[in-house]
Amino acid sequence: MSLLEKINKTGDIKRIPEDQLDALAAEIREYMLDVVSKNGGHLASSLGSVEITIALHRALSIPEDRIIWDVGHQAYTHKILTGRRKDFAGLREYDGISGFPKPSESEADPFATGHASTSISAALGLCRARDLSGGKETIVSVIGDGALTGGMAYEALNDASTLKSNLVIILNDNKMSISENVGGLSGYLNKIRTRKGYGDLKDDVEEKLSRIPGIGPRLVREIKKQKDGIRHFLTKGDFFEDIGINYIGPIDGHNISELVSAINAAKRYDRTVLIHAITQKGKGYGPAEKSPSRFHGVDPFTKETGEAKGQRKRTYTDIAGATLKRMAADDEKITAVCAAMAEGTGLVGFKRAYPDRFFDVGIAEEHAVTMAAGMASGGLKPFVAIYSTFLQRAYDQIIHDVCMEDLNVKFLVDRAGIVGKDGETHQGIFDISFLLSCPNMTVMAPKNKYELYDMLKFMKDYEGPCAIRYPRGEASEILKEKRDIIKHGKSELIFKGETVALLALGAMNEDALKVREMLIKNGTEPTLVNMRFAKPLDEEMLKDLSKEHKLIVTLEENVISGGMGEAVDAFYLKEGISTDVLNIGLPDAFIKQGDRETLKKHLGLDPVLITHKIMERL
Repeated sequence: MSLLEKINKTGDIKRIPEDQLDALAAEIREYMLDVVSKNGGHLASSLGSVEITIALHRALSIPEDRIIWDVGHQAYTHKILTGRRKDFAGLREYDGISGFPKPSESEADPFATGHASTSISAALGLCRARDLSGGKETIVSVIGDGALTGGMAYEALNDASTLKSNLVIILNDNKMSISENVGGLSGYLNKIRTRKGYGDLKDDVEEKLSRIPGIGPRLVREIKKQKDGIRHFLTKGDFFEDIGINYIGPIDGHNISELVSAINAAKRYDRTVLIHAITQKGKGYGPAEKSPSRFHGVDPFTKETGEAKGQRKRTYTDIAGATLKRMAADDEKITAVCAAMAEGTGLVGFKRAYPDRFFDVGIAEEHAVTMAAGMASGGLKPFVAIYSTFLQRAYDQIIHDVCMEDLNVKFLVDRAGIVGKDGETHQGIFDISFLLSCPNMTVMAPKNKYELYDMLKFMKDYEGPCAIRYPRGEASEILKEKRDIIKHGKSELIFKGETVALLALGAMNEDALKVREMLIKNGTEPTLVNMRFAKPLDEEMLKDLSKEHKLIVTLEENVISGGMGEAVDAFYLKEGISTDVLNIGLPDAFIKQGDRETLKKHLGLDPVLITHKIMERL
């Protein structure tokens, strides 16, 4: 029986002999590779946190003690060690387990996470709940150095410094977030990692002390016992200590014994303690060690080589990045801004071509948006590229700093709609709703890759806040023969029909074509309109359609609540136009993990079910 087969429930790891823990870590990495190479997932971060997780489960009593994983994509080992080893084979599948911590999945997951920089705040809240209820459990936050670039982490650190009871923070420092870390914090942590005092001690002290006659060997043994304290003295984390947080480190984040000792020491403080652990993202798998950004979040790949399975096709992200780079060649006012996702948002080419006009601000979406507003105030044309699920973190800045001043900030809203296997925390299903609520904002969505290119050119010359939302994955080529000039707030008539008018936004045009074919087979030839703009609506078109059609059907890959469909309803109500409108979109719910097509079927958003709803209404 393998060591891993002995882990069937929370706490089983405590029965594994200490001298076999490194072998267990190797088995966990191998199992992780087997599953993620088939299912896809967040690989490099979880490979790098295996020993930290083992140490936590050895030093703590889970689930009584609580671990909050920042972001949560590094928690695969935690899932394996908490009774989900067999279920892990179904990672990120529709009926399988989530790729992120999920309280509904296990009591060992005390808090749902998926966005960066939240763990210290959540852990601090659990500490205060513990203290007020008279509990004694240990609360641990595990946060990466990438997540520590987010402003919310500093708000929490500031508050945590006032705590009069124990909170343990483990800083998992691998020099990376998704992309390589940027900014002053990264430089500060690098200084701690490489501080000469500790390096010299590590290299020379044992040899020199051992030469002392009589007492040398005994001194060396005592030094080894007290190495955490000596390292703390020589490599003190001045920033953390200065704000009132005890600092231990840096320590080897792949040395289980050293980690357990540090965690046990940190548990004895009646205050907040930060353990600084140095790790390697992608540890134990050559391709991920070499290219940690590429293996941060991966689709299925060949385990032996690390190569992706199947031929990679051009995505909307690729087209947006390449088009922005071309436009920047002719317009020196164009700048690109992202939040730690140059690769994910397709801006690597722009970064290489125009390094002085590219700004990666770290995991700090709020700062990215307000900085872009400042750029626009200074006469520049900033393009802010952020995933839909992360753009909602900057909602206040969009309203207050961009739209209130009607500033010329352009938003590239990547991964809009159902993104699939990352589940609830990453579905991009709210951006239409929250962007439509912002005065002065224009919101567009392309039906295919050609229209994305045309919309970007329109956006470049448009004055005012403007957003284009586009989905994850391969860029569609449907209706490539239909390519009218983009005009502000104007839709595109694709097919003229009767009785039913299908109003499709963005990616829903592909489904609308299939719905149209099914309706024709059922005796109804509908009109198909590519909406192009969710805001402003093409009001002239809406008035004309209401006169000529029995049923208006709105189609969007966004929650119905507050979406384009409800905006159409509101327009007809305001104008006093009595017409039947059927809103097709996503329910008022969070959508779990699974592939896009499976999720669309279960959510009633696939062409067959849409057609059935329309026929029922007719």
